[in-house]
Amino acid sequence: MPTFSLPEPVMGAEARLRELGLVLPPAVRLPAGVVLPFAMVRVVGTRAIISGHGPQAPDGTLAGPLGKVGEVGKVGGEVSPGAAHSSARLVALSVLGSLRRELGDLDRIRAWVRVHGMVNAAPGFTGLPEVINGFSALILDVFGPEIGQHARSAVGLAELPWNIPVEVEAEVLIRD
Repeated sequence: MPTFSLPEPVMGAEARLRELGLVLPPAVRLPAGVVLPFAMVRVVGTRAIISGHGPQAPDGTLAGPLGKVGEVGKVGGEVSPGAAHSSARLVALSVLGSLRRELGDLDRIRAWVRVHGMVNAAPGFTGLPEVINGFSALILDVFGPEIGQHARSAVGLAELPWNIPVEVEAEVLIRD
């Protein structure tokens, strides 16, 4: 029976983050009174399953552009696709921060398996893939095409928590 081995990175993800000048945010600071009864990253064997993450500011708070309470903040409406693409990059940094806290080192990641991107979309907005490309491009920049390549969905939803423009969940393979 043939064996399958995952490639080793040419440059580690930790070194690539430094080279790109990217800084990962601390654990998310949620709105007052919010408690999340689940893990942001759940390791099961050689897999790390990543719960839905939103964009974070450098201080760990949720980053904009956020719709105001009682107002609509939809991508393709009040939020431009370009601003949402930038938010998707912030989501990638948020996910990487959670992975580093759970794994201790991003170089333990052997392969990105799948990414499920969700966009707080205005009715009729179909530029969902371009928005989630912000997430995918950052992952590919940090991990390269061998490890960073992933299967992906990009869907539009009527609402996302706290009016965030983008949320992403994912799964990676890790070294023991």
